[in-house]
Amino acid sequence: MVYVVTEACVDVQDKSCMQECPADCIFEGGRMTYINPDLCIDCGACVAACPVDAIFYEAELPADREQFVELNERFFAEADTPKSGRKAGKIPYDVDVIAGLAPREEA
Repeated sequence: MVYVVTEACVDVQDKSCMQECPADCIFEGGRMTYINPDLCIDCGACVAACPVDAIFYEAELPADREQFVELNERFFAEADTPKSGRKAGKIPYDVDVIAGLAPREEA
């Protein structure tokens, strides 16, 4: 099991989670961050750091957000990513579902 980033991160990308991740498995896409399931060590450090509660443990993911397991996996299958999230910088790519979402309006 791994941790998964969900829609609350879209257009927010605070990146606090990236700074706390000891495995450096969180990558910044065009509109949200994604957790590489092959690098995640299941530590949970990212969950407490996320200011918008966008990260869930896969086994505890609400049913209406289960698609985000596949979306996180697809990001790494479709985008050219290095082995390090922090060193990668922003990768100008999102999976089609995220790219197609309407922009988040600022409050």
